[in-house]
Amino acid sequence: MATIDDVAKTAGVSASTVSYVLSGKRPISAATRHRVERAIEQLGYRPHAGARALASARTNVIALMAPLRVGVNVGVIMQFVAGVVTSARAVDHDVLLLTQDDTTGLDRVASGSMVDALVMMDVEDDDPRIPVLVGLKQPTVLIGLPRDPAGLSCVDLDFEAAGRTAVRHLLDQGHRHVALIGSPPAVLERHTSYAERMLRGFTTACEQAGATYAIEPAESSVAGAYDAVDRLLDAMPGVTGVVVHNEVALPHVLAHLRERGKSVPEDVSVVAVCPTDVALAMQSPVTSVDIPAEAIGRVAVEMVVARLGGDQPAETRLLAPVLTDRGSTRRAPR
Repeated sequence: MATIDDVAKTAGVSASTVSYVLSGKRPISAATRHRVERAIEQLGYRPHAGARALASARTNVIALMAPLRVGVNVGVIMQFVAGVVTSARAVDHDVLLLTQDDTTGLDRVASGSMVDALVMMDVEDDDPRIPVLVGLKQPTVLIGLPRDPAGLSCVDLDFEAAGRTAVRHLLDQGHRHVALIGSPPAVLERHTSYAERMLRGFTTACEQAGATYAIEPAESSVAGAYDAVDRLLDAMPGVTGVVVHNEVALPHVLAHLRERGKSVPEDVSVVAVCPTDVALAMQSPVTSVDIPAEAIGRVAVEMVVARLGGDQPAETRLLAPVLTDRGSTRRAPR
């Protein structure tokens, strides 16, 4: 990899002259500047973050806070991360990944000049990190929607609408006894934004239609899925429609329904709320409301870039849910 000394030697100038060309801090003759720029192009030299910061007062680094907490699905989290990283590279930015779940990392990273902006995931309804973020000089975009965004930009799937969409799909097929097998208890206890909104959408749609409903949280494990199905069938033996919002539990929910004598979709219709690849990976593809994780990550970076440009006020973008019928639902049995 070429260094600033290699550029200086090729251009026949000092390293300090190359630095001045990059930073613009001193006037350099057009001929000398041309020689330096030609050497940079010839060698494929890329100044490191410190040099870029001298030139633009920016680091071209975005901090992504994706805490790996109890109950989170790392596979889905990494889809969001992939969306952020690939989009950031397209606009010549690197990504610094923070995985702790407190404000220590925020203070350390944002108090200096390590990053230009922040993207924060796993947002809670009343998130204790938001007051810290509001006080930072760097713009912040939340992947999630807290109760009070406090002037921060937000982007996410409209999970409340996703819950309504899943229920209405079942209602349209005549189901009147429906259930939600949802997020792990730890996620609900933290009042994580997406889980809270999913619950609101599900319950609102059921109550407006006068449908009987049940809600069963599920640990993200085989045992957790089996326990949730057993509790559901014991409490509501006549259930005919199930919404599953738990990617890890989903295949085991389907398996245990079969073990309990409930064929999908003949006896029980199932709608998942999950990324498309998860729904397609089941033994039989599942009707699902897509969680477009990579697309949300890309939008978050677009919003960051707009905020860095100084011409974009804080905004909230909620992506409309899309349901794809793959045959795991049908008319309710008589």
